[in-house]
Amino acid sequence: MAEEAKLYMRNYGQMPKLLLGQEIHLSDSTLRDGAQMPGIAMTKKQQLGIFDYLHRVGIDKIELFMLDDFYRNITLEMLGRGYEKPEVTGWARSDRKDIDGVRLVESIKEVGILMSVSDSHIYDKMNLTREEAKRKYIDAFNYALDKGLRARCHLEDITKADMNFVLPFVEELLKRDPDVMIRVCDTVGLGLPFPEEILKYSGYSPAFGIPGIVTKLKEIGVTNIEMHTHDDYGLAVANTLAGLLYGANWASLTFLGIGERAGNSELEKVLAFVNIRAGVDRYNLECLTEFADYMEKESIIYIPRNKAVVGKNVFAVSSGIHAAAIRKAPFTYEPFSPETVGNERKFLLGPTSGLDIVLAEVNNRLTERSLKLVEDKRDTRIGKVLEAVKDQFRNGRRSDISPDELDALINKYVLV
Repeated sequence: MAEEAKLYMRNYGQMPKLLLGQEIHLSDSTLRDGAQMPGIAMTKKQQLGIFDYLHRVGIDKIELFMLDDFYRNITLEMLGRGYEKPEVTGWARSDRKDIDGVRLVESIKEVGILMSVSDSHIYDKMNLTREEAKRKYIDAFNYALDKGLRARCHLEDITKADMNFVLPFVEELLKRDPDVMIRVCDTVGLGLPFPEEILKYSGYSPAFGIPGIVTKLKEIGVTNIEMHTHDDYGLAVANTLAGLLYGANWASLTFLGIGERAGNSELEKVLAFVNIRAGVDRYNLECLTEFADYMEKESIIYIPRNKAVVGKNVFAVSSGIHAAAIRKAPFTYEPFSPETVGNERKFLLGPTSGLDIVLAEVNNRLTERSLKLVEDKRDTRIGKVLEAVKDQFRNGRRSDISPDELDALINKYVLV
């Protein structure tokens, strides 16, 4: 009994939850940033389908282009669904005309305004000075507020920016709207999720460390911080989570991580993490696998079989050691149950399968055929099926055994 009392983390219920001191909200940019992915041109039907799935998940907000009547008409159809969530918000450059384009859809209450803050963007892309850029951004910000819109400020390329410019600029925004949302945009994935990346404030000081950026924004009084990260170095999800762990309360994501270049932080990964690891239970994960199937069926994107959370094989097992353990206690090799994301566990016969998995799969097929089950994996018939399977792989087979092929092996070795 004393030893039992010391046992630790043997099931999902015993897994400790990460403690976040703030309420977390998720916004989606699949239909804005994701739609900019090369090779993707979403139809109206596809956009509405994605919107419906985001509603089923319970995502808090989405952002949309409203640059012309085509986009605005799709927006009106989405609003016509009557969903409370996701709230539909607009996107605009720091330009009054763009903001007026958002205002043409009267139901829209919030606009995200692009504000590039790195010298690379200010001087080389826009041919402005820092002071000219700041005036341009503040004019657009004030115009949106004066027209009755909430403004969400997208600090583009902040991880290449001089924080000696960024922080005083944000302080000016806070003077007009203390509740303004500041979006931390790691535009080319240079951000690092490590708190050891210390910010230095002498001369030009690029701020690569996401924890440091979020901490400094909080210190000057920003209460609404949204993460928006790109995956050029494969750190988008890590940087998003680092932001949340250090006090950001929003994350902007795209489903499957679609987006420019290497894509964005993946909605399904962050969603699974905050739900399962941090106990944020406001969202519905059970339709995620179905959502991914929809995206692939509509040919929006190919999904690798081992894609985390929604890949077809993330709950498929062929290894004998793993299969035996999972059958006894799934928590040994599954970080969450397949039902959590609307998937199902599958045992496949492959080159590393053992007697346990063969017995289980043989009995599954016998049950479907209303035939007598094999009681013990040590039954010589099970050994013959396993040996026949391994022989095929020794001779160059490269795919798992199909149900029909297993039926043929059962007929040959089990039903004799």
